[in-house]
Amino acid sequence: MSDPAQARDAASFCADLVRAHDFARYASTLFVPAPQRRALLAVYAFNVEISRVREQVSQPLPGEIRLQWWTDMLAGEGHGGVEGNPVAAELLLAIRSWRLPVGRLSRLIEEHQFDLYNDPMPTMAALEGYINDTSSALFSLATVIAGQSAAEIEHLARHAGLAQGMAQVMASLPLDAARRQLFVPLQVLQGHGCGIEEVFAGKQTPKLRAALDQLLGGARGHLKSAFTLLANAPPEARPTFLPLALVRHDLARMSRADNDPFIPRSTSRLRTLWTLWRASKSREFSA
Repeated sequence: MSDPAQARDAASFCADLVRAHDFARYASTLFVPAPQRRALLAVYAFNVEISRVREQVSQPLPGEIRLQWWTDMLAGEGHGGVEGNPVAAELLLAIRSWRLPVGRLSRLIEEHQFDLYNDPMPTMAALEGYINDTSSALFSLATVIAGQSAAEIEHLARHAGLAQGMAQVMASLPLDAARRQLFVPLQVLQGHGCGIEEVFAGKQTPKLRAALDQLLGGARGHLKSAFTLLANAPPEARPTFLPLALVRHDLARMSRADNDPFIPRSTSRLRTLWTLWRASKSREFSA
């Protein structure tokens, strides 16, 4: 995109898209340097586009077609509309400028094909694979933009993403249950004698609570590992993991005995900004 004004418009479009649909990640970019922020917002806007496909189609086939468009774009296959798509234009710029691994972006698209169908998530291993190629991938890409790509940082990104992704499964339970979609692994439910219909009924039972507590325990374990690894991470990489402060807050609330997983919860934007600002001043995240 050679026109500077057009480029600015594309960057603003991505920022507005992420602010509207993924405020937590948008807010976290406010604490990183401006050049990195633009690339992060391009990646996060791409994630918004892919994640929202399920909401925008009534049947799987149109969703598959939309996802294929993005797969083709990343593969460099010629078709119209790339330059006219501000998210695609900004993403391609970020890939070129920061040498982002296209394979991770492509796998993110592939994993979100699961969203288009109402097949239950079968096992914990399957859920971890899904999260590793979605939430963990976003942390990994953010570290590349921060100039870090060591194996230790990748290990940190994996645990950070697993904690965040499992927390998101819990947070999305009311909406997913209402549309009869199951991300809580069937293996975990059956291990506690709980069936799918108990989840779709939207009422908490002791068996379901036990299954969800297992998932929460896994998320807390990954969060603990992430913070342990973060303590030894290069200072330049730490701000990219600021969303972990929000995950820590959410998991603490979800773990309370009086928490009803089927009551939708939302965090105010002011609370999100306050949590991230406080975390940014701490030794855990400061560069």
